[in-house]
Amino acid sequence: MKPRVAPAPRGTARLTKARRLGLYAVGLGLWLSGGLWLLFHYFFEQPGPLGPGPHPLESWWLTLHGAFAFAGIWTFGWLWSAHVTKGWATGRERPSGGLLVATVAWLTLSGYLLYYVGREQVRAITAILHWSTGLACLIPFALHRFRNHSRR
Repeated sequence: MKPRVAPAPRGTARLTKARRLGLYAVGLGLWLSGGLWLLFHYFFEQPGPLGPGPHPLESWWLTLHGAFAFAGIWTFGWLWSAHVTKGWATGRERPSGGLLVATVAWLTLSGYLLYYVGREQVRAITAILHWSTGLACLIPFALHRFRNHSRR
């Protein structure tokens, strides 16, 4: 028998605990897989016959990051209808929510560019901007999630 998940109150932007945990799981998976790729890419090169090469796990972290990115795009679409539009209508947490939406939009766009742009110079700049924003994205998330939390 499936456990019953209580719906969020009508007209509010609050998420149920189950939905919040799902969102956190996808977000944490994205952040950790990207961070682990970054760590293995820059700090765990392996010696090879032609010089240093990528660590064997580097491609696995990137594959996992891509899978979580796919889940993240789906989650953001769901979050848009279930939380963002309702939250925007209330007028609460607009600056931090807007910053968070802009961060997610940039990470999505820059991830797309990393996958499809062929010019190495553009790709190198996009990569630095993507992973630096990705690492720092915990800040806008924390600002949005925990700001004025005591008033709720």
